[in-house]
Amino acid sequence: MEATKGPEDVVAVDVHKAKDLLSSGHLYLDVRTVDEFNKSHIENALNVPYIFITQEGREKNPDFIAQVSSICKKDHHLVVGCQSGGRSSCACVDLLNAGFKHVTNMEGGYSSWVDNILTSEKSAEKCACKFRP
Repeated sequence: MEATKGPEDVVAVDVHKAKDLLSSGHLYLDVRTVDEFNKSHIENALNVPYIFITQEGREKNPDFIAQVSSICKKDHHLVVGCQSGGRSSCACVDLLNAGFKHVTNMEGGYSSWVDNILTSEKSAEKCACKFRP
């Protein structure tokens, strides 16, 4: 039996490498909330929230793996992103432990994508993020 995967097992790339991967056929899995996703997102992104914001606070989506499995195969090449990179890193660990083979975390998340890739596009809305300076 394989050992449980941890954060150290997650491959992470910067947004420029992520853009190259997406251009070569990788799928982008956005794990932000539906509200965050609906404000603005990377073209052709798939959205499966990793965390829900509830009255009790932040709660992990109990159906995350099942929902991803319903739209992605375990051998698909996935670039996973959130707003700043934290949720997506955790999501990558869960995906690896569920048997997904090709999972990459986009460092800096959508905030970094907007800052580095979409700086010239007016359509991208920069979302507030507590981790941003």
